[in-house]
Amino acid sequence: MRLVLGRYDGAVRQATDALTSARAAGRIFARDATFWGGDEARQRSVANRLAWLDVASMMRSRVDELQRFAEQVRADGFADAVLLGMGGSSLAPEVLRRSFGARDGWPRLHVLDTTDPATIAGVARAIDPARTLVFVSSKSGTTIEPNCLYEFFADVVRRSKGDAAGENFVAVTDPGTQLEQLARERGFRHVFTNPPDIGGRYSALSYFGLAPAAVMGIDLAQPLDRGIAGAEAAGSGGDALQLGAALGALALAGRNKVTFVVAPPIDSFGLWVEQLIAESTGKLGRGIVPVAGEQLGAPERYGGDRVFVQLRVNGATPPEHDAFIETATAAGHPAIVIDLADAFDLGREFFRWEFAVAVAGQVLGINPFDEPNVQESKDNTNRVLGEFESSGQLDVQGVDESPEPVVFDAPGRVAGQPLGQAVGGLLAQLRSGDYFAITAYVPSTESTDGAFEDMRAAVRDATGVATTLGYGPRFLHSTGQLHKGGPPQGVFLQVTMADEPDVVIPGRPYTFGQLKRAQAIGDFESLAKHGRPVLRVHLGPHLDDGMAELLGAVRASVQRRAELR
Repeated sequence: MRLVLGRYDGAVRQATDALTSARAAGRIFARDATFWGGDEARQRSVANRLAWLDVASMMRSRVDELQRFAEQVRADGFADAVLLGMGGSSLAPEVLRRSFGARDGWPRLHVLDTTDPATIAGVARAIDPARTLVFVSSKSGTTIEPNCLYEFFADVVRRSKGDAAGENFVAVTDPGTQLEQLARERGFRHVFTNPPDIGGRYSALSYFGLAPAAVMGIDLAQPLDRGIAGAEAAGSGGDALQLGAALGALALAGRNKVTFVVAPPIDSFGLWVEQLIAESTGKLGRGIVPVAGEQLGAPERYGGDRVFVQLRVNGATPPEHDAFIETATAAGHPAIVIDLADAFDLGREFFRWEFAVAVAGQVLGINPFDEPNVQESKDNTNRVLGEFESSGQLDVQGVDESPEPVVFDAPGRVAGQPLGQAVGGLLAQLRSGDYFAITAYVPSTESTDGAFEDMRAAVRDATGVATTLGYGPRFLHSTGQLHKGGPPQGVFLQVTMADEPDVVIPGRPYTFGQLKRAQAIGDFESLAKHGRPVLRVHLGPHLDDGMAELLGAVRASVQRRAELR
């Protein structure tokens, strides 16, 4: 690891020295919860979230068990595997899926961490239910998204296999959950019970990350051995401690937008580390804002709140990444450069960043293992669904039939402005040090991804602020904590759409599209409650047309802003 800190070198060195004097590494590995301060209740909570420190060693002893499980799945003729989960239950498997893919002759993994009907229906069409293994992954066993997805896929598989459907399902959960009980009652092929004292976002090297990886045919010994080596290095106060000191000290100095520049084939790493950083540090009005997937621009297009993190992969690092870091540091932006030998080094990076973020939390004076604001949007969703069940009305009447985008400037209130004017008013609220967050309750496709990337680049280039993108409801289990509990620097554009055709959830009084809409409305209400500037744009029935109109409005708004300077 190489740090290029410029004028921040002294602050980072001071933070590192303070941590060393406090015997940080030794206390963390001794599971000394007092390291993170707070009252007795907080320390008890922290003490129940530290098993990630040695989970790589524990799982290394279970590689043979996982390998036997995966070999049997392969021998039984399964062609696909579908993972149903959210947040920490899905993001590490998604990174591994994109980084490694399936070996020839092993099942293809599909990760479903959404309630989007089009995405769910697309996966259902792509698989043969009789030859598909379904992971139901949930630490609590009560998370609404995987539970609804399970009911859908249980019905799909049951229609192919009847009473033998249970052999197509696997549960990954904590001991004693409702999910474990259901899995045993319904005859699931296997139940993996994870250590309960690991928080979801720290569970990459546990059963949550490794059981799906095994089914893809990934050699688990290699990432685990590298994770163990990373833990041993951290125990002696190595790079991971220094990384945590740097993240914390830079954030305190105003450089709290950590922007990732990641080489293929591991560029999806940003999805995982985004949750780890945002949910761990974004609370009590403090926090580090992770920025992943943002297009590279000229150094002068970035504000003075950035720190760049480059992850290089031997033989696969684009030259433009190296050139960008060189020009960015020359312009005075601090940077952290990490070299990986290959994708198996993700095992080391999972641990390095877990340890570093835990350290950064201590530097910032927060508890990096709780998520006090996540429940808000869940509660709002449940309330919105309850009101829908009693009244039959979910959203403002007529919005789904409108041929033009409908703009909301407050919960349940249609703005009295056209789209362009409303978007311009939102962007006018951006100030130096802010970030622009797009929260998108639409399918992630090549078209929508590209349009949102262009919106982000346009806003960044015109204003200098950091930009983020989260697809809902995935981001609610990732950056949602930061949005509500972190520093009041976010300006939010929420994008919703008419979900036609919709997908029924067996046994529920609402569809996936209605659940997704309730989640969007609930999050909008939560952001408004916290005083965050937020605008909701509900697209018409034709997604691509609505996206083009929204992109045009954003571009026109930033152009007008540039002309007024």
